[in-house]
Amino acid sequence: MGRQPLPLRQSRRESVMNERTKLVLSNFVIYQIAWFAGVWTAAAGRPWIGAVAMGLAIVIHLFRAPRREPELALVSMALGIGLLFDSLLVWRGWVHYPSGILVPDLAPYWMVLMWGLFATLLNVTLRWMHGRFVIAALLGAIGGPAAYYGGMRMGALQFSDEAAALIALVVGWAIITPLLIALADRFNGYVHAMEATPS
Repeated sequence: MGRQPLPLRQSRRESVMNERTKLVLSNFVIYQIAWFAGVWTAAAGRPWIGAVAMGLAIVIHLFRAPRREPELALVSMALGIGLLFDSLLVWRGWVHYPSGILVPDLAPYWMVLMWGLFATLLNVTLRWMHGRFVIAALLGAIGGPAAYYGGMRMGALQFSDEAAALIALVVGWAIITPLLIALADRFNGYVHAMEATPS
């Protein structure tokens, strides 16, 4: 069979690009809605509401993934990393959470879910960072602490020792973000949706 006519190939290529754009935009919007729901409800003393919203966002992300198993593995690893990192901050007394603590010295459940929510961005909205570990470290060192500071301003958390907390957040996110990007490259359930090109 011969090649498809050029106008038809261009039309298919534009259609694929439009679908990718819609996927990225919806991925980012769902993340933002769930993030604000998580922070606002935690600040209001009803973290379970935000936890439901974040859990729903994660389920939607997994349901839309062409390959759910690697994406589920990525989300699970992000949850584990988040539990360890944020529990360290709580245990050291640098960060205090007014609501959602189920076990003393462990991170609140809604904050752990934030890490799973963040993982939903890694292979879609943040796919452009794959392989760019220096950029990932720099953006993590800035964006991570900024998100916590925003949460503090909204009343969802408190810095018991602001200087120590910010240093820990800068260093921690500068290390964890490239790690998550590397894991996302290895466990990518959206690789076909984001990289396939029409022939």
